[in-house]
Amino acid sequence: MPVPKLSPDLDGVPETMLWPLYHRATEARRPDGILHDPDSIRIMDALDYDFPGHFGIPGGSLAMRAAEIDRILVQWLEDHPDGLVVSLGEGLESQSRRVDNGRMRWLSVDLPQSIALRERFLPPTDRFRHLAMSALDPAWIDQADTTRPVLVVAQGLFMYLEPQAIELLLRAMATRMPGAGLVFDTVPVWLSRLTLFGLYWTPGYRLPRMPWGIGRSAIEPTLRRWCSGLGRIQIHPYAPPRGRPAVLHPFAAATFLLRDQLPTLVTTQFGEA
Repeated sequence: MPVPKLSPDLDGVPETMLWPLYHRATEARRPDGILHDPDSIRIMDALDYDFPGHFGIPGGSLAMRAAEIDRILVQWLEDHPDGLVVSLGEGLESQSRRVDNGRMRWLSVDLPQSIALRERFLPPTDRFRHLAMSALDPAWIDQADTTRPVLVVAQGLFMYLEPQAIELLLRAMATRMPGAGLVFDTVPVWLSRLTLFGLYWTPGYRLPRMPWGIGRSAIEPTLRRWCSGLGRIQIHPYAPPRGRPAVLHPFAAATFLLRDQLPTLVTTQFGEA
């Protein structure tokens, strides 16, 4: 008999964890896929959810975002093999398994309902811990072993937060986690504004509000205004792995007005250890 599928029973922002899962699993199934991610395939197949009806045809951009963060993490772990990665608002991301070097530590911080679903498929271990609380609650910093090198990942999170909340979180990390690295992604202003008016990605799915959108040229001055003492701020463009958007992306990224309209990845560091 077939095993009954599990209803994720999510809505609002927590439901958005299913969107990148869909992209990663679909990409991992392709013979020319950019991700090797059997966990995402396993998780998606176990869920009773209409992925195409909600999210349409996956273009692979969210899979490319995950692959680019994987690359950043692998490079960081080469320099800090015993380091701690703190992943905020991680949802069903299986990144910890994809980049595991057998020595690093991982702390996943997410809302209780998100952690409960995550633990059905990716149970915690001694090295991979879960913390059920809001990423905006700075109490999670007390659970991070700052005697190790630390890298904080906020993948698919900051756009759903108010700018003032992001500023306060960054300041708390800068004060209490000096030397920690940070990786996060942004969406452009036009997308943020559309979600505030009510944007249906497909007829069956309305995107949650994304209060924070920002152009690429505004990222560095905004971060330095929010949080003094940041180290080098680097921009990591990413694009769908194939098709017309992939062909057009280099042109858009090289054009000042157009590159501000693209999503991007950002890395930086909170001062000195």
